[in-house]
Amino acid sequence: MSELSGVDSASPGICEQILASIPQTEPFRFVDRILEVDSDRISGQYHFKVDEPFYRGHFPGNPVTPGVILLESMAQIAIIGHAMFLMMQENQESSKKPSVTPLFTEINADFINTVLPDQTVTVKGEKVYWRRQKLKSKVELYLPDGSLAVQAEMAGIGVL
Repeated sequence: MSELSGVDSASPGICEQILASIPQTEPFRFVDRILEVDSDRISGQYHFKVDEPFYRGHFPGNPVTPGVILLESMAQIAIIGHAMFLMMQENQESSKKPSVTPLFTEINADFINTVLPDQTVTVKGEKVYWRRQKLKSKVELYLPDGSLAVQAEMAGIGVL
């Protein structure tokens, strides 16, 4: 998958609902905004602040964002956020947000560039399949200059 395109903009209200439905909270939330979403794709952003606690010990004097944190940001946007949207679509008659515990089930990732403190990354996810509350997606994380930093195929499942 090279750069995803053609994501239809969702209404700001839907993007805010998705953001509100993501169960992770500070200090372990790595999504600031959902930009666009439809049944096949999602995109969102996170700004890695210079005072994030993990930078203190991850190469002091030359900090880089740990790969596991990049994967977490990708999963929170492209797996959890997108799955919440897909569940909302399936339950349109219900106004309450989905209540699930998301669990990571698989990942295959390639790290291409480093993410530094004070950078805003953009995550783009494209659904491979969605069935029985399991979402598998191709996910890419981009640096502010548009260059690819991480690409992965990842999956997660929601447990009620």
